[in-house]
Amino acid sequence: MKIEAKLEELGLTLPAAPTPMANYVTCRQVGNLLFFSGAGPFEEGKPVVFGKVGDELTQEQGYAAARLTGLNLIAQLKKELDDLDRIKQFVKVQAFVASAPDFMAQPAVMNGVSDLFVEVFGEKGKHVRTAVAVPQLPFNIPIEAEMIVEVEE
Repeated sequence: MKIEAKLEELGLTLPAAPTPMANYVTCRQVGNLLFFSGAGPFEEGKPVVFGKVGDELTQEQGYAAARLTGLNLIAQLKKELDDLDRIKQFVKVQAFVASAPDFMAQPAVMNGVSDLFVEVFGEKGKHVRTAVAVPQLPFNIPIEAEMIVEVEE
């Protein structure tokens, strides 16, 4: 349980894994790949950060919301696999950042997710990624991220 020990060493506690809020699943496995639905900055199943980055939220607050979103994605991984050491590599992460019209630092916000994955999983946490600006997200959250992860058999 190396990853569990790393989380503890970093002082990180995983939130409860998000559950579907409509007619979909949070994860689908195809071969050795896990495809995850979008997650956001939730605690106890409820959104806790609101607003657009560059308007109601600073870039730093957006980064913190992205980090919490990353913890939610790790919680989903834990729920699906039970053993986080089964992760072979993070393949892709895509983030949607609710942004003010003149805010252009979506990649810096998304670093909250990317940095967390590398802190926790090391080289396995590195991934390809996309950060996209959007005018609005559900529940008025500032970020939603999804991922594809390869697992060991």
